Parts: sequence; structure tokens; C-alpha cells
Amino acid sequence: MALHSAAKGKLISVIGDEDTCVGFLLGGVGEINKNRHSNFLVVDKGTAVSEIEECFKKFIKRDDIDIILISQNIAEMIRHVIDSHNQPVPAVLEIPSKDHPYDASKDSILRRARGMFNPEDFS
Repeated sequence: MALHSAAKGKLISVIGDEDTCVGFLLGGVGEINKNRHSNFLVVDKGTAVSEIEECFKKFIKRDDIDIILISQNIAEMIRHVIDSHNQPVPAVLEIPSKDHPYDASKDSILRRARGMFNPEDFS
């Protein structure tokens, strides 16, 4: 059974390396819908960038997905596609992977959020 967003019964999807995806799948995130489409993509060195882009675009269009978790190093490969997504749902969250630590300066969502606030407001 997949881990669903409590409010609407929506899914979390994952795009990442094998270790990242397996961790989330063991946590209950994995789901295959009635059309036999999964909510995760395991990316390895043989995965084409076009395949990652296509999967991301499919996740954005699915009405059963509210959150897309993507490893930051993979997000860098399709940065132009992620930057073009400006809707609040599904939310796109960049996460670290085992071999690539999180770098806040590369996270386009965090940069957008910082642009919404004035640092002096929090002093």
C-alpha cells in the first residue's frame, strides 16, 4: 500500500538513483495505477535524459500525484523542465542522494521561495 497524502489521498512520486528509490519504496511510497504506470523512476548511468524529462512531465500531469521527490543531481540534468514548472501542485522537492549531498544554491524551488521574502522581515 502506498503512502498517500492525507488530505486528498494523493501519491508521492520519486525520481532518483536505485538506493534512493528503494529506500522510499520500502517506506511504502511505491504504487502502480490501474494503467500499470508506477510513481517512481530509477535512474542509472544508462538512463537517457529524455526519459527522465518524459517521466517528470508525466508525473506533473497525473492528477493522483501531489509531491515529486527528485534527487538533486538528477534534477540538474533536467533543470530547464523543473524551472518551467510553476504550479504549486505537484510540489517538486529536491533531495540529496547517497553520493551527492544537497546544495541549496542549486535548488530552484528554494531560490524562488527566497525571492518571495525580504530577509529584514525576519530580523
